[in-house]
Amino acid sequence: MASNLFTQFKYSDSLTVVGISICTAVVCEAISWLLIYRTNSYKSLKSTIDKASKKLETMKTDPTAPKISAKNSKTKKIDRVETSLKESSRDLSLFKFKSGAVVELVLFAVFGFLNNLFEGKAFAKLPFVPIKLVQKMSHRGLQGEDFTDCSMAFLYFLCSISNRTNLQKFLGFSPPRGAAGAGLFPMPDPKTN
Repeated sequence: MASNLFTQFKYSDSLTVVGISICTAVVCEAISWLLIYRTNSYKSLKSTIDKASKKLETMKTDPTAPKISAKNSKTKKIDRVETSLKESSRDLSLFKFKSGAVVELVLFAVFGFLNNLFEGKAFAKLPFVPIKLVQKMSHRGLQGEDFTDCSMAFLYFLCSISNRTNLQKFLGFSPPRGAAGAGLFPMPDPKTN
């Protein structure tokens, strides 16, 4: 009776996709924990990056105005710390690469399963008509010309990105603050701009 009530619920398919996305995020983070986060080499790399980024921040915000010769040596020290930070960030990215392949396989398998299960079905109604680039994904596999219809692929994509990112922050697995590429849109280097 309860399953009958759930299938008659207006948003049951959408909630199913959101629930599966949450479960997938949990499984992916468990895989990442097994392969990465619990290892000593990851912990030492993360602490190295944290220390270097704090040191770099304090060196850049030092309020004392040094003389010209001291300023030149300070610039060299900052460059050395930045180089060390970039190398550690690169090592961390390479270290995370091995679990990334396993996680991607899980995500592709779940996406393929959901795509076969809900192919051609509209899952949501967007309150606007998206731009052409987004329309190709939001209307993927749907018949008709109503571009406010949202496909399963678009809903799953948005849920996967937000669920996994928020779960990483909640569990403390987000990239270290000073790591290069520590977000979708990393901050630009002020020296090059």
